[in-house]
Amino acid sequence: MSILSVREFFKAKQLDVPIIELEVSTATVALAAEAHGVEPGRIAKTLSFKLNDARVVLVVARGDARIDNKKFKNVFGKGKMLGLEEVSEITGHPVGGVCPFGLANPLPVYMDVNLKIYDIVIPAAGSVNSAVRMSPEKMADITQAQWVDVCQAVEQPE
Repeated sequence: MSILSVREFFKAKQLDVPIIELEVSTATVALAAEAHGVEPGRIAKTLSFKLNDARVVLVVARGDARIDNKKFKNVFGKGKMLGLEEVSEITGHPVGGVCPFGLANPLPVYMDVNLKIYDIVIPAAGSVNSAVRMSPEKMADITQAQWVDVCQAVEQPE
């Protein structure tokens, strides 16, 4: 069902963004990277956090990046990742298919600056076997995301 909301999101914005549906699961960064034939950093994972002020935010980060707790706290204050049931309920997407498109509830989207090194990234598209390819800048534009620095430094690919 949630892949339909992603299709509707793109249609409402008059965007021709092909959704790639695979026969294999892409629910983890490792599976997605292997299925799409790219390094894990190009997989744009969407993480869901509940902040101490009860706001829920989405952070899109490189697949090989980890949240830096100090940087996160400086930007958002304290928070914790949503539980599995909460993720599906709040975003409308299953864990492994969460993306910043076609959300069940409007949520602020933040993108980690480390994604900017890539020309194309591959976020999920609402299911555990779907994705899209687009530039980080386009993703930020269509989701009205703000750029933040909340991840640990990652070695740049050569």
